[in-house]
Order: sequence, then C-alpha cells, then structure tokens
Amino acid sequence: MSSNLKSVLFAIVLCLACSLLLTMASSGLKGYQLRNINLDRQKNLLKSAGLIDDQSDNTPEYIEKLYSERIKSLWVDPSGRIVKETERGQKDLPIYLYIEKNVVEAYIVPINAQGLWGKINGYLAINKDGSTISGFTVYKHSETPGLGGEIERSWFQRNFEGKKIVNKEGKFVSISIARGAVKDVIQKDLQVNFVDGISGATLTGKFLSASMKDILKDYESVSVKFRHNMVKEIAGNNGAGN
Repeated sequence: MSSNLKSVLFAIVLCLACSLLLTMASSGLKGYQLRNINLDRQKNLLKSAGLIDDQSDNTPEYIEKLYSERIKSLWVDPSGRIVKETERGQKDLPIYLYIEKNVVEAYIVPINAQGLWGKINGYLAINKDGSTISGFTVYKHSETPGLGGEIERSWFQRNFEGKKIVNKEGKFVSISIARGAVKDVIQKDLQVNFVDGISGATLTGKFLSASMKDILKDYESVSVKFRHNMVKEIAGNNGAGN
C-alpha cells in the first residue's frame, strides 16, 4: 500500500472518529442544555413575579422547586377562557399565574417583541388588579450592547414596576418607553403609563413599545377579568382564590 493511500485512509478514519466523538458529545450534552434553557425560562418568570432577583445565588434545584410551587402554566383563548391542551388553536395564548398561599397574586405574559435588530423575548407580570405592572424581564435579544442592549439591565426593567397599562379612566392604553426621562418629556397625568427611555436607543424603545401594546391588547380579555375580580375563571380548578 502506497504512503499516499495510507495517508488518505488515515485522514478518513480520523474524520470518522472525530465525527463520532462530536455526535456522542452533542447527544450527551443535549439533556443538560435543555435543562439549562428551561431553568433560564423559569428563572425569568420568577424574576418578573418578584420571587427572585439577580443578587440571589439560587441553585437550579431551588428555582425548579419555587417554580413548581408558585407558577401555574395555562393557555387561554381570545375571550380569556381556559383552553385544554387537546383543544388549543392558533389564536390561543400562553399565560402564567403566580400563586401565593392559594391566592393568585399576578399573571405573567410572555413578551415576544420586535426590536431594532431582532426579537426581544421576556416576561411581563401584571398584578391581580389587572392594571398594575409588577415586574418585567428580558432574557434574549439582539440589540446593540451599551445602547438598546440596556433593556436587559435591572435598572431599566425596574422602571416598569408600579406602572399602569390603563389610563386614569381605566381604559387600556398599554405601557410605553419614553424618549428620555419620563418626568422631563411626559405630562404628569400620563407618566404612570410610561417608563424612562434609554439614551441613544430611541428606535429600540419605539419598536418594543409598539410590540408590547399589540401583545397586551391580545391579553386584554384576561386583564378585564382580573379588573372585575373574576380571577377564578382564569385560575381554573386548582383552588386558587381571588
């Protein structure tokens, strides 16, 4: 056998061996990767509900336990009616309930918004009054670091706490990101519906505001039920009260 042929055969065997090892490594790590993705989702849901924060050193086991005890995942139709898994349609919406001592304290809406450079994914928690935002988190985005990327920072996300998605007449208006500090650019009676913007990231704020309004409008039937103290219709048969 010529030296050239031996070299070719060696290269082929080496490539096959490397491919096999990479495949085995990928398969072996898949479960670990999926668990990490799920943990990140659960962590952000809990953060939006105010159950954990970035300063806490929470173990994966603690996050999973807290999530299973406090968060209930549901789907609702456009009218706010609970939909069984086997009956889900294209227009049905996912929603999460934060339950404390058998009482629904808030509901959490997934945010899948359009940013300047791509999708912005996060969660928005709304108090059981159906009007007041209790938390906001972002766990994935493509915005520019130091500019629009500031949406992932705690200082920006805390701006949402206590803000309203309804005006003083109780009508839905959503929540918007101002072009600057709210106190400087928004008249006083509207400030409750705005959060401070990010310097140099006007377009990120504009796109995120528009998307959040569309998303919250889709969930307005749920919000209305909470505003009218009809929580049991959303909570279902888990025994959670209002």
